[in-house]
Amino acid sequence: MKDKDTPIDLRAWRQFVAVAEELHFGRAARRLHLTQPPVTQAIAQLERALEVRLFDRTQRRVALTAAGEALLPDVRDLLARAQALPARARAAAAGEVGRVRLAFVSTIGFEHLPLWVRDFRALCPQVALELVEATGDVQLEALARGEVDAGLMLHSPGFAPPGLDRLPVAVEPLVLALPEAHPLAAAGRLALADVLAEPLVIFPRRIVPSLHDAIHALYHAAGRAPVVAQEAIQMQTIVNLVWGGVGVAWVPESVTRFRREGVVYRG
Repeated sequence: MKDKDTPIDLRAWRQFVAVAEELHFGRAARRLHLTQPPVTQAIAQLERALEVRLFDRTQRRVALTAAGEALLPDVRDLLARAQALPARARAAAAGEVGRVRLAFVSTIGFEHLPLWVRDFRALCPQVALELVEATGDVQLEALARGEVDAGLMLHSPGFAPPGLDRLPVAVEPLVLALPEAHPLAAAGRLALADVLAEPLVIFPRRIVPSLHDAIHALYHAAGRAPVVAQEAIQMQTIVNLVWGGVGVAWVPESVTRFRREGVVYRG
């Protein structure tokens, strides 16, 4: 194949499209702001490189061959994509195209995540958002391995995993979940002293170390160690265990959106 190692540049393809659409070398040249001989020469070189005739030429007419007809839509698409490349590169640099792999804990999904996802897709419609539900410890491992780009997890103020940037996106108070039949359920606001002796259902430290430590610190500051009745790794499980009478639980306020009959929440 002649000239098979010679790359065909976009200029040659633009000249091909101009001639194909005008079906006249002179008009195509004027459209390209060129003289006719360079356009005629470029088409001849293109045909030699492809080893096919793209045009039937006579002194009175120019017509596309079957090969030219077949090639024209693909070349138009090629030129359109090439024209879009600079804007796409700028958009990619600005984070407006591509893919974001976002991990999240289930608690985020009760209130914040649906709103954030909706807003993100409205602002960045060309970015594919891949959501992965995972506990905090699993997220940290996935971030370290490069399997996700970001993670939404529960952490107390000041917590920053080594090697990762931390950006607070929401702040929530903790509320107490307790069985509806519990004597304190009828109270309005509760003081910490009211519940110090109550058995707790809590996240394991390996799952949410900052929340686990914050709850322990709260109790120790009041002069008591928490009585941990049960640990669970999912917020829904914690709330269900509260309903079952296993204990009470300190949970983020957004968990109150998780309607569980027989469980009440107090600030």
